[in-house]
Amino acid sequence: MAWIFGQRAAALLLAAGLAGLAGPCLPEERPAIPAEYRRPDAIPFPDSNPYSQAKAELGRSLFFDPLLSGSGDRSCASCHQPGLAWSDGRARAARSDAGEMALHTPSLLDIAFADGPLGWDGKFPSLETVAFAPITAPTNMNLSEAALLDRLAARPDYTEAFAAAFPDARPAIARKTVEEALATFERLIVSGRAPFDAWVAGDAGAISDAAKRGFGLFTGKAHCAACHSGSSFTDGSFHDIGTASGEGIGRGRFFPNAPALRFAFKTPTLRDVARRGAYMHDGSLATLSEVIDLYDRGGIDRPSRSRDIRPLGLTAPEKADLLAFLDTLSGPAESHPALGILGPQPPRP
Repeated sequence: MAWIFGQRAAALLLAAGLAGLAGPCLPEERPAIPAEYRRPDAIPFPDSNPYSQAKAELGRSLFFDPLLSGSGDRSCASCHQPGLAWSDGRARAARSDAGEMALHTPSLLDIAFADGPLGWDGKFPSLETVAFAPITAPTNMNLSEAALLDRLAARPDYTEAFAAAFPDARPAIARKTVEEALATFERLIVSGRAPFDAWVAGDAGAISDAAKRGFGLFTGKAHCAACHSGSSFTDGSFHDIGTASGEGIGRGRFFPNAPALRFAFKTPTLRDVARRGAYMHDGSLATLSEVIDLYDRGGIDRPSRSRDIRPLGLTAPEKADLLAFLDTLSGPAESHPALGILGPQPPRP
């Protein structure tokens, strides 16, 4: 992965929006926080799809445009809404036929920093490969690849935008360029500065004493950091944490001979987690208190359950401290520093 921005404006913005999380402080004021929890100084873009502002602008236009759906009334932002931490606030995603899908809509926050395959079961090898799954799904956006490319080619504004973003592509409007433009924009969806980040940077008063105790539990007795590690609070891997089986068997779908991957789903980021209920891959838990209770019980004891999942014996005050800590991971609502390079914030759908 190349940790680059293609233009000086992008680098300056990240310097202000991300690297700026580390403010001045005296050495003795700096909390003893593992370096892995400090925000990265730049957004990673793959060598196969490097950043350009023209590509990012095009990706934003596509992301919010209902032209990408067969009915003309759904867009990527229908499920990934900026005002709802880039999810949709539902237990399970809405289908185009008024039903609901089997899975909860994952947030796009910090998707640029996600390691490994994407999707709850890891069916997408890269961010570029995600776009056409919802676009062409009959119960989602319900538009064929050919129809989408024809629609885009019929729009002078899009033909100009694709030509500017992909000057060497022939044709400029193709599945690959649509995928790359959307992925470029989505990598700019980074979480804003949260109280936890200020604490990590040395502001001892940025979070409460309860939250500090909660972080101690998070990295200690509660074992949360075994999976929710790093600046985005995810290891990018797949685990069976003992939830009810619900729909499907997670990563085990692709590795039927690997017992540990049965019912294993991808670890989500915890950035803005207090704003992102419902929870779990299937939206089966309505509140963070219910999530903590699940982990405290140890979930369902079965052969595939992660070795890090076991009864914890948390007290009521300890659970309250964990909640206080999780609340510190939310930045200002709709504050996404890297999107500033594109000018005004994208409109709420």
